[in-house]
Amino acid sequence: MNLNSHRLRRRQWLAGLSALGLAALGPRAGAAERFPTKPIQLVLPFPPGGSFDPVFRALAEAASRELGQPVVLMHQPGAGGVAGTANLARIAEGDGYTIAVMHNSVIRAPLVQRVSWDPLKDFTYLGGFLGLVTGVCVARDAPWKTFNDLMADAKARPGAISWGNVGAISINRITAERLARGAGTSFNMVSFKGGAEAFQALIGRHLDVYGDPGFGPQVQGGRARLLAVFLDQRHKNYPDVPTLKELGYPVSIDSPVGLVAPKRLPPEVQQRLHEAFRKAASDPAYLKQLEVFDMLPQLSSPQEYADYARAQFERDQKMLAEIGFKLD
Repeated sequence: MNLNSHRLRRRQWLAGLSALGLAALGPRAGAAERFPTKPIQLVLPFPPGGSFDPVFRALAEAASRELGQPVVLMHQPGAGGVAGTANLARIAEGDGYTIAVMHNSVIRAPLVQRVSWDPLKDFTYLGGFLGLVTGVCVARDAPWKTFNDLMADAKARPGAISWGNVGAISINRITAERLARGAGTSFNMVSFKGGAEAFQALIGRHLDVYGDPGFGPQVQGGRARLLAVFLDQRHKNYPDVPTLKELGYPVSIDSPVGLVAPKRLPPEVQQRLHEAFRKAASDPAYLKQLEVFDMLPQLSSPQEYADYARAQFERDQKMLAEIGFKLD
């Protein structure tokens, strides 16, 4: 064998080893470039027709364009908006093709009911995307013109006025109960599966008060009256509506909403999803839906959202201990 032939064979042998080495890295070596290769399911843990439906549908459509694959909205309501997201916690290893909307009731769930999953360990956080604004609404023909009118009536008739929320363990319901207790009264708390159902009951006068986000279309359409907001300062769209703090109640609610995937999601897929949805969050159609439902853009990285979840879990743990709540 001459020297040139030997060198040629050696180069071929080394090239073969290099190819084997790349193959040994498996699909993860190029996962970020190849993902996704099929549609992605986005689980929305509420029924159709509520405020989350058009908001996340717009976000999903914008993300589909970024990812090059459809992002399909899947409604999985139940347990006050917890069940659909909780289903992902039971998946042993994420692949990026099933993700879900995460909100504070899911983070709080293990503190108020017995569950077999841990929101801090059994999800991969993809980032926060919006902030909810909680308002106190009544029907336009309800007798209460101001929040103080409502509270005065509640004090005169403890337990007689019905107050609705989505989910029995939502921070909005817990805060409303604390608000009533601090004022020396109580409301008849009513849980709904979704906002559409609750507003239908409110406008039909089967429900007296609704204290949750998503009130924009009903208030702007003149079907409901906004009495107060659970913010640190007045909402720009409703400059005449006071905050509860202004009225002497030391209450405000921070409610970021984001996306999660099952645990053990490959980091490159996590980053790909985060980047795609972060870009989608600047889409005009999505931002318009936020405006319609009085929600706020509130972006955070995967790590920032995971850190928030841990801090919120600890805050809720402390708050529930202060009000004497005990898990049965």
